[in-house]
Amino acid sequence: MKTRDAISSLLAQDSLIDLVIPRGSNELVRYVKDNTRIPVLGHADGLCSAYLHSDADLATAVKVIVDSKTDYPAACNSLETLLVHQDALETILPAVAEALHAKGVTLRCDKLSKAALEKALPAVQKSLLQDSTENDYDTEFLDLVLAVKTIPSTSSPVSDVETAIAHINAHSSKHTDIILTSSRELAEMFLNGVDSAGVYWNASTRFADGMRYGFGTEVGISTNKIHTRGPVGLEGLTIYKYLIRGDGHIAGDYFEGPGGRKWKHQSLPLGDGK
Repeated sequence: MKTRDAISSLLAQDSLIDLVIPRGSNELVRYVKDNTRIPVLGHADGLCSAYLHSDADLATAVKVIVDSKTDYPAACNSLETLLVHQDALETILPAVAEALHAKGVTLRCDKLSKAALEKALPAVQKSLLQDSTENDYDTEFLDLVLAVKTIPSTSSPVSDVETAIAHINAHSSKHTDIILTSSRELAEMFLNGVDSAGVYWNASTRFADGMRYGFGTEVGISTNKIHTRGPVGLEGLTIYKYLIRGDGHIAGDYFEGPGGRKWKHQSLPLGDGK
């Protein structure tokens, strides 16, 4: 079956088919989701972002960002947006940009990041350093192109990370997003605050893969919230079936008071919220 018309009859078999797992282009996945009542496990976009904080280790930042963008640019787990803390524009970003340029990556930058790179790397080809548009931060390039945006510096690193989180949650496809920082506190805040299937600290987005997770052959990657999310192997498709073997047991025997059978449930003590 090679045409959309050919699969339309298949997508209508909701009484016979439990799940559809489309593998292919953004257009294919959206078509399947829009034309069936069968549950669909899939993602239409892989718009992955990285936040480069000002305290990131330079060598780690270069290594991780370059791998995320260039290891396989056409993959759904390739990096598409780089958010840069303002205080890292002149300290870390130039080395990252130079390494990306060496791989042929074009950077589409906002005004602050472009100005910093023009100053730090005056010899860089103008074709590799371009002005960004707002649409670039919602684009899955699937190519050697990376959108760069500055996160303004305030007196509070926590507030700055919150700004990055807010941008990602608003623009990300909820696939995989990463933070580069030396601070465990800020990293944990980012890991918990970003609403994506995969959120990493100082690691490449390219790890978002069922085989690399140890799931065996990858069935798909899901950005859904129910019932499975992220890279999925065969075990991730498991559903539950409950088998009870009784001897005349009935729910009515379980009640408070004399003669009533007691559930084995135990009340757990309330914690302090930590």
